[in-house]
Amino acid sequence: MSRKGLLIVISGPSGTGKGTICKELLSRNIPNLELSISVTTRKPRTGEIEGLNYFFKDKTDFIKMIENNEFIEYAKVYDNYYGTPKQYVFDRLNEGKDVILEIDTQGAVNVKNAFDEGILIFIMPPSFEELKNRILNRGTETLEDIKKRLRCANKEIRLSSYYDYLIVNDSIRSAADKIENILQAEKYKMKRVNIDYLNFEEE
Repeated sequence: MSRKGLLIVISGPSGTGKGTICKELLSRNIPNLELSISVTTRKPRTGEIEGLNYFFKDKTDFIKMIENNEFIEYAKVYDNYYGTPKQYVFDRLNEGKDVILEIDTQGAVNVKNAFDEGILIFIMPPSFEELKNRILNRGTETLEDIKKRLRCANKEIRLSSYYDYLIVNDSIRSAADKIENILQAEKYKMKRVNIDYLNFEEE
């Protein structure tokens, strides 16, 4: 029995470890699970590869994609644009792939409005102090960038009520276990089951 894939949105404030959780999930070789690739206007970071981590575009090309309605969602975050390419994702869902979107809260709300089958999972830090320490320990942002991210985190946490599930990331493995359990349960919801084979006729 074929089924359409699940669209899974994972997001939360910067520093909550959502990227590491996604890597943990993918490392488990869960059948048909893959990470979507977003389009962004920001510059590649060290080690990032075009077509693997992101599709890197300049602002002009990104705006053309917006005008051509090529995104499921897009948002401006920290002075850069990020978007989820529609054709790329829908092709994989139709192939039965379960696709993870690791996106910000703005984009998650837009996905929910545009695609009500989406499963939204919010990653929460154990505490705000722990979140601050995680960002500081990365050592990749200026003090002003850190302040900006913490202000943004406050706003993002307020949007968690739009999500279907909330996971506190006090352990990467435990958080990934919980998400894997959520995905298994979602696959067996009645709305996702092809019930044609249940239409037995009485003899």
